Amino acid sequence: MRVRTARDRRPLRLVPVRDSPILSSHPKILLEDKSNGYGFIRHNPLPPKPRNTSVTEIRGPYYSAMGPNYLSDVLKTMGPHVDGLKFAGGSFSLFPEPALRELIDLAHDHGVYVSTGGWMEHVLTQSDAASAVDKYLDKCKEVGFDVIEISTGFLSLPPDDWIRLVSRVQKKGLKPKPELGIQFGAGGDTEASDLESMGTSDPSRVINIAKRFIDMGVERMMIESEGITENVKSWRTDVIQAILREIPLDKVMFEAADPKVFNWYIREFGVDVNLFVDHSQIVQLSCLRRGIWGMADTFGKITTYRPQG
Repeated sequence: MRVRTARDRRPLRLVPVRDSPILSSHPKILLEDKSNGYGFIRHNPLPPKPRNTSVTEIRGPYYSAMGPNYLSDVLKTMGPHVDGLKFAGGSFSLFPEPALRELIDLAHDHGVYVSTGGWMEHVLTQSDAASAVDKYLDKCKEVGFDVIEISTGFLSLPPDDWIRLVSRVQKKGLKPKPELGIQFGAGGDTEASDLESMGTSDPSRVINIAKRFIDMGVERMMIESEGITENVKSWRTDVIQAILREIPLDKVMFEAADPKVFNWYIREFGVDVNLFVDHSQIVQLSCLRRGIWGMADTFGKITTYRPQG
């Protein structure tokens, strides 16, 4: 029998499977590969992740289920073009915790931040809202969320209370992402006729609170599409222009629920505009941003001027 030496009796050192994500958040796509790919084809270069402009956030599970295999397929192929993953409608609360953590970890492995979506609205309706908010934020941080969206489409919340919520999220070490809009009742697939009967607010309300959020150090705000480009008889492009006259482009992200909508945003404001789309639309949007495909009004027309150095 072999006698164990002192060397043999030392505790085994567990070598980690990986010291860094298996999947780089900046892999070279064929379009950027000049030696062996399609780098000779004209295209718009985008800044590497993490980006402040050209940010694309995709919707996760809501209209359809999304497990690790599904998300892995999306990110293995299109991960370089995805910046954020958003769980809508409190959908993450329906997951077993291990399954939720698996999705969040998978997103992080691809350099993708993860947002809660606007479930804060439901949390605020609890009998002890202050305690519920703290417990909610603590659990979100524990499971790995990066961004807490704060929507008030269904609620009438005083601006100062909204400020307190944003501050609370920041104190918890998470990133607040207020969702702003002009349409009361937005965010729940409400019929257009019902939304129209509720009316819309003046864009100055959005602009004024957005400026306060910027002063607090909020990285980015979501602009709700309903009442602007969704569930309306005609698009309220005047609202978008009013917002961007006062608020820097990199400080807002526009919800673009339809390809015609994000096609218009890219055409009007260029590749730097930040957009939220469904995960099923990420390929079409990425082709448009890169200037390699488009619709009749954008094909061959989306370009940039960014000399090296």
